[in-house]
Amino acid sequence: MLKLMVVDDSNIIRSKICRAHNADKFEIVATATDGAEAIAFFEMHHPQVVTMDLTMPNIDGIECIARLAAINPEVLILVVSALSDQATGIEALEKGASGFLLKPFSENDLRAALDELTEHLND
Repeated sequence: MLKLMVVDDSNIIRSKICRAHNADKFEIVATATDGAEAIAFFEMHHPQVVTMDLTMPNIDGIECIARLAAINPEVLILVVSALSDQATGIEALEKGASGFLLKPFSENDLRAALDELTEHLND
């Protein structure tokens, strides 16, 4: 079972990810509403996988990705964002993100993205 943390300032998106993830593969250990919360929960729960919004108050997703990757370079971060400009996506990947899922997304899109992200990990 992989530990999953959901980071998004939208309660609707957090709830959707919590409902849609593959419960046979992932255990949700924390949900955070901004980057500052995410960093605190990350250090507390040590998730292997994180879904990350980019546009959030306090610490944005790009900065949060960099900080989480600095704490654990092995973490797998799936950016879930409505921002579709290529430069932002590339910056997120350069900071340590492992994949990108555009909003709006279906439950199947989310499951497929998480499965692809974690396919090389052993349960």
